[in-house]
Amino acid sequence: MLSIGFLLSTAISAVDTVSTDTTIAPTINNISTEVLQTSLKQKPNLVLIDVRTPKEIETINAMIAAPQNINIPRGWLEFRIAEAVPDKDTPIVVYCGKNLRSPLAAKTLTQMGYRNVKNYADGFESWQAKQLPIKQVDYAPDSMLYRKPIKVADGVYSAIGATAPPSYANSGHNNNLSFIVTKNGVLVVNAGDSYLLAKAFHTEIKKITKQPVKYVVLENAQGHAMLGANYWREQGVSIIAHVDAVKEIKAHGEESLARMRKRNKDKAMDTKVVIPTQTFTNKLSITLGQQTIEILNLGSAHSPGDTMVWLPKKKLVITGDMAFHQRLLPVFEHTDTAAWLETWKKFAALKAEIVIPGHGEPTNMQEVTQYTQGYLVYMRAEIAKIIEQGGDLQDAYQIDQSAYAHLNTFNELAQHNAGQIFRAMEFE
Repeated sequence: MLSIGFLLSTAISAVDTVSTDTTIAPTINNISTEVLQTSLKQKPNLVLIDVRTPKEIETINAMIAAPQNINIPRGWLEFRIAEAVPDKDTPIVVYCGKNLRSPLAAKTLTQMGYRNVKNYADGFESWQAKQLPIKQVDYAPDSMLYRKPIKVADGVYSAIGATAPPSYANSGHNNNLSFIVTKNGVLVVNAGDSYLLAKAFHTEIKKITKQPVKYVVLENAQGHAMLGANYWREQGVSIIAHVDAVKEIKAHGEESLARMRKRNKDKAMDTKVVIPTQTFTNKLSITLGQQTIEILNLGSAHSPGDTMVWLPKKKLVITGDMAFHQRLLPVFEHTDTAAWLETWKKFAALKAEIVIPGHGEPTNMQEVTQYTQGYLVYMRAEIAKIIEQGGDLQDAYQIDQSAYAHLNTFNELAQHNAGQIFRAMEFE
């Protein structure tokens, strides 16, 4: 019969063996705060992966400030990493609060074949303690809005949405919700992603002006532009959209609503699809409080019925998805990149001095030209070379897009865009 002492010594030996053989440290490339700071400056395509839970991040209301900072909780890493970071050569740094989960995450990614993974060993708490740049995950925690409206020009305000994809955390406020105040009423650009988000936006508008909202203009038929329209209809507001956007709402509005309900859960309450009350084709001019507001469709671009709002006297344009600069523009199946470039010429001819894009902070024409027209010209030229040389879709995926890697949503969209443009140009 084996003695208890022998069994205990054997068990202790086994534990020692296990802890020695599975030590994480030798398989992980740990980096310090200083190295991470340098890497963020020198590697625009670096992806930070925060493996804390969404609840932790929401409680602290902060992540490390970086163009590509993705939250994938440690328990979901194996399931979501391929979609978030498809290229296994992408430089990745994982982090958590106190360096407890991030070493395990770094080891997991290495085992999955990711070849350039590092672990930020100091952790977020150290980064925050040193008062280094952080990004708030919600700039308006007391509201469904991601950010509350800011003044862009006299009488023009915009609630700047998150430049990340829509999520429960940002309540679908990942586009800009803007409004123009006149002496005889308010015109709003974009209805919002839901009834409750539209209501929250209206609450903030009423804090700025006593003038009633008379019009809501939809930049296109995407959910975050039009799903809040039934709230505005209840307020007696006229909903304006391009005829092609209306067709899209009629054909796919319920699908957009279903996706939003799945994502937003309780925040989707009371949202219904409604059809705009007023349509236009090329141009609709509204005089409101002695101010001329031009609602324009200059041609095909990002989405069917792309609409912008132009204030000639202020030289200010609210572009919708015609123009991008802080996040990579998306190319969808219905996006016509060749037509977009032609339409851009008409857009540039406005000679706007202030640009409120569909996503991101107010800027100027030089900025949006670089990251919209410039990106489209570059991608089409690179794909044209591939087609001329008899290349295929895989070659398109390998196009060097590193000049745009610092833009938000780059990892989600870069290869997707290349594929979409290649398929379209094959038949041009």
